[in-house]
Amino acid sequence: MEVLIHYFLHLGFPLFIALVFFRKEWKKAYLLLLATMAVDLDHLLAQPIFEPNRCSINFHPLHTYYAILVYAILLFFPKNIRIIAIGLLFHMLTDFIDCLFMYAQCADCFAHAPAADLLKIVASWLGIPEH
Repeated sequence: MEVLIHYFLHLGFPLFIALVFFRKEWKKAYLLLLATMAVDLDHLLAQPIFEPNRCSINFHPLHTYYAILVYAILLFFPKNIRIIAIGLLFHMLTDFIDCLFMYAQCADCFAHAPAADLLKIVASWLGIPEH
């Protein structure tokens, strides 16, 4: 179920964002939102490149809290940049939701994750029990 939610949030929900908030140019907006998935190229810098239970947030360079702050600042730029900022921030939210799913299954797996403290806080707010 988590995989379905993950891919819906990466591919389907951006279409909803484009249609609702950028109705006149929804195709362009949707393509820009999809293009922000290129942010995952920073995963190629990790060793190993893929690790099943790794939380991307604050681990990969373009997924750090500092990068997320830059993406938030980009919301105040002109329209196309703003669409890209929305896509990047939504991408980070989607990846964080993935982290929460993984955390809910194995909290101990994230004891040394760079986003461990944030995961614990948000999980407690959401009532996600530690396993």
